[in-house]
Amino acid sequence: MEKIKLFVNSQQGKDIMTVIIVILVGLGSFGLGRLSKNTPSEGLKIEYRDQRGNAVGALDTIEYKPQFKTNDTNVEGKNFFASSRGTKYYPLGCSAGKTIKQENRIYFNTAEEAEKAGYTLSTSC
Repeated sequence: MEKIKLFVNSQQGKDIMTVIIVILVGLGSFGLGRLSKNTPSEGLKIEYRDQRGNAVGALDTIEYKPQFKTNDTNVEGKNFFASSRGTKYYPLGCSAGKTIKQENRIYFNTAEEAEKAGYTLSTSC
């Protein structure tokens, strides 16, 4: 016990105690900050066309987008296309849409028709 008292009263002991106190105060502050976070998660809401979804555990809403089948040979008169899996639409001459597979393409006559379907114009074109 005497050795401990002598060590704590020495300069090296005081330095070590100061470091330990600083670390404990930092950890305590971090813990209190985490406890004070009071924004509960509202859950993940999945909505389908014909029924309502359930809350799962995150914050975003997933919208149901129906899959459209296209006839690749019947694209005459169509001026825009989009991916059935994406959110952007492209003019027919745009090179940014080259990577979209033909079987995943949806064609539109007008930009308004594409936007009505939930797509936005690509900034690449």
